[in-house]
Amino acid sequence: MILPYAMALPKLSTLQECSDYSKTVAPFLPQLYALPRQVLGTVFNGGSLLKLYMETNPFISGLGFSLFLGGVFLVAAEVNRNYSQVDRAWSILPTVYIAHFATWARMAGIPTRRINAALLFSSIWSVRLTYNYWRKGGYGIGHEDYRWKIVQGMVPKWAFHILNWTFISFIQSVLLFMFASPVYVLLLATQFEPELSTADIGFTVMELGLILIEFIADHQQWVFQEAKRKYQATGQVTAGYKQADLDRGFITSGLWAYSRHPNFGAEQSIWLTLYQWGCFATNSLYNWTVVSPIMLMNVFQGSTWLTERITAGKYPEYSAYQKHVGTFVPKTLKGYKTPAPKVIRTSDLAKKLQEKEKENENKKQK
Repeated sequence: MILPYAMALPKLSTLQECSDYSKTVAPFLPQLYALPRQVLGTVFNGGSLLKLYMETNPFISGLGFSLFLGGVFLVAAEVNRNYSQVDRAWSILPTVYIAHFATWARMAGIPTRRINAALLFSSIWSVRLTYNYWRKGGYGIGHEDYRWKIVQGMVPKWAFHILNWTFISFIQSVLLFMFASPVYVLLLATQFEPELSTADIGFTVMELGLILIEFIADHQQWVFQEAKRKYQATGQVTAGYKQADLDRGFITSGLWAYSRHPNFGAEQSIWLTLYQWGCFATNSLYNWTVVSPIMLMNVFQGSTWLTERITAGKYPEYSAYQKHVGTFVPKTLKGYKTPAPKVIRTSDLAKKLQEKEKENENKKQK
């Protein structure tokens, strides 16, 4: 069957070729360079943007839009001196890009069952993360991640502007698109295997399970922080907590007894699983979309390092917690327990006093 927009997709002869960058992306890069001129020409000449959309490779049009948004984020950040512009879109854009692949495939006459499965878990992911960001005040006017102020204090002003022009605005925007890039691989593979397989259902269930873990972890953190705020304001200890838990200052119960950042671990696993889904669908051990989970893991390494540096400086017990509990993956199945206070026996105390007195006598004799 010849698709009406076949020219926008690579000509592939095997399932494995669906994961070949040189066949699926590289030949269409000239479209990316020409896209701004084509969009402007279409708008000013009264052409059809829908026709241009369908005649452009869906990976390229998605990438082009992410670059455009990078410029929007940059301008908004510099004008408002607020560098959380990408943060506000973080929970939404990956699902928008997956919906883009689903829409393009449907309009091109390609079965969308697999892509719809990916869109299902991604939509639930977006709703959960957007809600969590909202309840923490992320969409409030002027709200900015407190860590950006700390980073600004660590580097020269000109260096931070370069950081914004590159990583904060553009690289993060492209990364959010790359989250969805394995779905492009699924789109291509659907031409060879159009039906939703048992494996596709299994990957969807895995994704939903990871989202559930992320939800539980974030909810446990939220409940603890609310209890801590109430305790600091009124001195009242919320049911389910001990005063020592709230005095400690950070959560060590639930999933947090086994991982210092269970929500971060689940978040990275969600997009790593989508990458593995694309590999499985094309019978490939690996493919070029691995750049997405690698970039994400690097972002989380830096973010987690900064977060823990701040936390360790605020709470004395955090260093002991770090030694016992893994960053993302549990070190042990034995949950964290607050170290018992060191007890000094009377005999040990007397011995130390005798040694001190003997030392003072020696000093006098000299």
